[in-house]
Amino acid sequence: MFCHLHVHTVYSLLVGMCRIPQLVARAKEMGMSSLALTDHGVMYGAIQFYQEAKKAGIKPIIGCEVYVAQTDRFSRNAGKDTDHLILLSKNATGYHNLIQLVSKAHLESFYYKPRLDKELLKQYFEGLIACSACLGGEIPRLILSNRTEEAKQVALGYREMFGEDFY
Repeated sequence: MFCHLHVHTVYSLLVGMCRIPQLVARAKEMGMSSLALTDHGVMYGAIQFYQEAKKAGIKPIIGCEVYVAQTDRFSRNAGKDTDHLILLSKNATGYHNLIQLVSKAHLESFYYKPRLDKELLKQYFEGLIACSACLGGEIPRLILSNRTEEAKQVALGYREMFGEDFY
């Protein structure tokens, strides 16, 4: 059965307009058995989403579309250069690691956006599923720039980190 794994709500400022109760109600109406929440850089709606989905009999998948700094999360020379990466928690460990990642992105490296880097991902990858994201992701960005060999190396790096949990 089809499941949306990349969904933004009103908590993704200037991006999403779905309100959680209406989102879950529509998913239920369409016969979906599970649904993910992946707001940009934040997890503000995670608890409300979890409660609404459970109440509707839908399996909630808590996630986040994080911003990955193209250099390191502490660099101030990088400007706004970040790549998107979707992270989905597959269990309690993943949920706790996702909380760590998002919190550290806000507390340690908020420079235009809450950013993390691959070093931080390597510390907190356990229990998470990673997806290459939208056109704002590193792999799509490289492919669109005709840098397919680099894109392949990046994908292999994520596969090494996340194993079979990288898509």
